[in-house]
Parts: sequence; structure tokens; C-alpha cells
Amino acid sequence: MASKLVEQQRRYKSVLIPVGMVKMLSNVHVFYPNREDFDFSRAVEFGSSPFHFAFGRSEDITAGSFFRDLIHAQLNSDLNTYREPRDPNDSPMVTTADGLLDVTWGKEFTLRETEHSFQRIYVGAGPYYGSRAYADFDADLEQVLSSSGNRYIPFATMRVGGGETSQLALDITGAYRARFPIFGEDGPGARRDGMYIAANYHHLQGFRLDRFQANLRLETDTNGLLVPDPPTTPFALGWDASGHGVGLSLDFGVSFVINRWDFGAGVTGLANRINWSDILHRELSLVNLRNGVDFLYVKLPRSSDSLHVEMPVTYTADFAYHRDTWSNYTEYSNGLGGVNFRSGVEYTGLKRIELRGAGRYSQGSWYPAAGVGVNLTRSFGVDAGFYGTKTFLETEPHVGMALSFRWDRR
Repeated sequence: MASKLVEQQRRYKSVLIPVGMVKMLSNVHVFYPNREDFDFSRAVEFGSSPFHFAFGRSEDITAGSFFRDLIHAQLNSDLNTYREPRDPNDSPMVTTADGLLDVTWGKEFTLRETEHSFQRIYVGAGPYYGSRAYADFDADLEQVLSSSGNRYIPFATMRVGGGETSQLALDITGAYRARFPIFGEDGPGARRDGMYIAANYHHLQGFRLDRFQANLRLETDTNGLLVPDPPTTPFALGWDASGHGVGLSLDFGVSFVINRWDFGAGVTGLANRINWSDILHRELSLVNLRNGVDFLYVKLPRSSDSLHVEMPVTYTADFAYHRDTWSNYTEYSNGLGGVNFRSGVEYTGLKRIELRGAGRYSQGSWYPAAGVGVNLTRSFGVDAGFYGTKTFLETEPHVGMALSFRWDRR
């Protein structure tokens, strides 16, 4: 929060290039559970990180696999057909994903300003998109699918659960931003010295909610093979949708700048919630997983009940150190996306090139990152960042890419 306000005092302005949107918009069919080409994993991946592009990820990780055969009701009775042996020492598969896009454009109104202080009011609006997903695999099923050899478990009941909640809204924001000159104004970095505070109130006007929850139940016989005619419905998916929601969210942050050092703390997404009404409920189910039957699709009457959806609150602490040609930024956060620790270095001592390197700890693993900025003119440049990441329902890491334009304010 407040650290971003401090960064506004820097010499340049960056605008993200949404390279990932091209891939997402060309695969919008993966978001609809009532379509045969619905893909849970890709819907989660696009929803949690819509702007960035991941290299090396399978075009469709369910193609020819357990999940694809399930969707077409052509599941092999021998689950060992779908084995993908995995080293027990490998990092675990990612089974949760969070994403939040909340960008506003607006205008600042200055209440008071001096050389080393200001007080401003900001009013703006923009898109809000929040997404959360999870998958839960039965331990026996996970052992079968990851085993190095055939494994049969007779008279077993194995379950897989999963779901995703996505919310699209208009964010109307009112904010207070200020800088107070509470430190001595001397030294090479004193032009930035002071205490920065920021507070945001977001009114969220919801336009679209989609929440689906799936449950799969696999029964095996005396030989450890799937029962051809299970006594209960083996697969069911509930899908709730709404176009009417109202909510709010609050952010608070403070940052202290002392010469070349920055120290900050903040909380974002406080009370981040939307209440949805006029809920449309759909149910999809398969009565048999092996005979190629179509989904049973039931559309129920709209409900007068409301649905309360919250996003997690994120707590952040950070510090930075600046020199004339290089700087370091380090951040710890807990909330959206779990526990994250990031630290990066930027070097700007070259005429045409700016170099960046970083490391990130997330979901129990370390990931490297690197970036380069190319100054095409004295006032315009292009920045590229490449970072390690692990996508939803995959164990192998991939490389993600982010691009942005940069305008020099000098």
C-alpha cells in the first residue's frame, strides 16, 4: 500500500502488457462446466493469473488422462492405466490457487502540498476479478496414480473433490494519501524522506459470480477394479451463478523513508466480501463413468437466498535500500496466495540496459526470477521479467513471463 505510494515518487511509470490475455480469450471455453471442452485446471490457471504467460505448460493437462476420460465417461476400470510415477522426494502438486486483479484509474485531488509533504484524495474506478480454487485427492487414489508399479486396492471408496469461485465486479475507490516530513531533510536520499500513509475504501458492484464444486466417488471390487454399476451417483457438480452482488474492501498502509532506507507494513483486502443475490443453481452429474453417456444437466429455479463470498486478508511487511545505480526490495506477505517471501535487486548503471534479479519462496518452494529493461529512447523503454512458477495440478515448475512499457517522467 504505502510502499507503492513511495514508488510513485520515482522517475518512471510502468504499464503492464497483458500478454496472457491472448491465450485466455482464445480458450474461454474452458470456463464453462456444461461444455465438453471444459478444463478445470486451465480455468483455474487463467483465472488466478490472467495477465502473465507460462512457458512449457501442457496445452491441456487433462488430454488423454484420467480427467479427460472422466469428462467423456470413458474411464478405464483399471486405474493403473493413468499412473504417472513420481519421486517421493519431488515437491508436491499444487492443489490450491488464489488470484486477485484489482486495478483502478482515476484522479488525485490535492488538499495540501509543500516541498516535502502532501495530502491528497483519490477517486477512481476499475475492474475487480477474484478467483480461488482447490482440489482434494483421496490418499489411496493419489498413491495409485503416482506409484511406480501397478497397485490395486479392493473394496475401496476413493474420492476427489474440487471447486472454484470467481467474482467479477466494478471497483469504485475512494482513497486518502499523505506524506509527512517527520525525519531530517539532509543526505543524498532526503528528497524522499518522510512517513507515507494510504487508506482505500473499495465499493464493489458485482456483475458475475461463478462457483462450482465437484465430487467424484470411485468404488472398487474384489480385484481393485472400478465397479461397473456403482450404487450411488459417482460424479456430481454443483454450479451457482449470479449477476447481482454488492460488497466492499479496505486497505491500510504506512511506510517510513529514512535517507536510503524504506520500511513499510500494510493490510489489504480487509473485510473483502461480496454478497450475491438472485442465485441460479445448476447441477451436472454422471450416473456411469464408463459407458460414454452424456452429463445429466439440470437448471433449477432461481433462489431468493444470498451467497456471501470472501477473499483472504493479506498482511505485508517490506523494506528497501536504494543507491544511485542499484536498489533492493524485500517483502514478506501472508494471506492471498499463502505465505510468500520475495527479494529482488535492480541495477540501472548501464546506458541502454537495466538488469534485475530476484528470488521468491512460495507454496513450500524457492523460485528464481530475472528481468531486463531496454531503454529504446531517453523517455521510453520495455521491461521483461521471467520467473519460476508451478501451475495448478502440476508438479513440475515452469517459467512465467511478464512484460511492461515504461515512461520516464524526467
